[in-house]
Amino acid sequence: MAAAALCLGWPARGQAAAGYISRKLDARVPGGVAVLGLGDAESAPEVTYLDRRVLVVREEGKQWIAVVGIPLSVKPGQEHIQVKDAAGQRKVAFTVGAKEYVAQHITLKNRRQVDPNPDDLKRIERELAEQLAAYARYRAGVTPSNLLLDRPVDGGRLSSPFGLRRFFNGQERNPHSGLDFAVPAGTPIKAPAAGVVVLVGDYFFNGKTVFLDHGQGLVSMFCHMSAISVKVGDEVPRGGVVGKVGATGRATGPHLHWNVSLNDARIDPAIFIGAFKP
Repeated sequence: MAAAALCLGWPARGQAAAGYISRKLDARVPGGVAVLGLGDAESAPEVTYLDRRVLVVREEGKQWIAVVGIPLSVKPGQEHIQVKDAAGQRKVAFTVGAKEYVAQHITLKNRRQVDPNPDDLKRIERELAEQLAAYARYRAGVTPSNLLLDRPVDGGRLSSPFGLRRFFNGQERNPHSGLDFAVPAGTPIKAPAAGVVVLVGDYFFNGKTVFLDHGQGLVSMFCHMSAISVKVGDEVPRGGVVGKVGATGRATGPHLHWNVSLNDARIDPAIFIGAFKP
């Protein structure tokens, strides 16, 4: 089924409407988003990037656009998407710019969260497979309720940003794949867009965790929660509560860690809430 037209209550006037998503979301850096025009064909083109299906929507009755997540591992330079439509197949090129991400040093008292034992490693491997499968989902024909996402918690400052090079007890680990909100334990966590709960777990690193599928490869993950109030299969409306903030898993204190994944690429959630810093 073709993607539905995007109806988010934006102005429906000429160019102001046609370029709205691009002006708000286009951030072509590693860990960012490329918004690419695809023309005004009758039905939605099928788009892939790095062998993953890409989110495609029609912008307020104008052209189709691809909203492409750029993995943090992509190097600056030229990239391209593959587009398939009634006219055939073609490539659309775009350029990824450079962005520097700073380092963060964290000291953990629990040494197993830095150097897991063999049993921990088996658990971590199993849990990682579950989570990677959730990120890789693509619900075709489902247009997200909104692409400018709501903040998942009220108030609080943005603490650890996306892309930090992280050192735990002096040892470098994977870059920070989400955005942290410094809010008190028990703060309600709300769906930034409507979605279906596709994974719930209590994980070694992430603690209590919920994955919410918003459609067409746009997925939110919330972790370190103190309580979960949804189950797999639940349909959660925009603003619906999925749980409460906590400090479970590998956390030094209460906060919300929020991941946003697009075409199976973890990208900077700040882009979607108007807080991105180039």
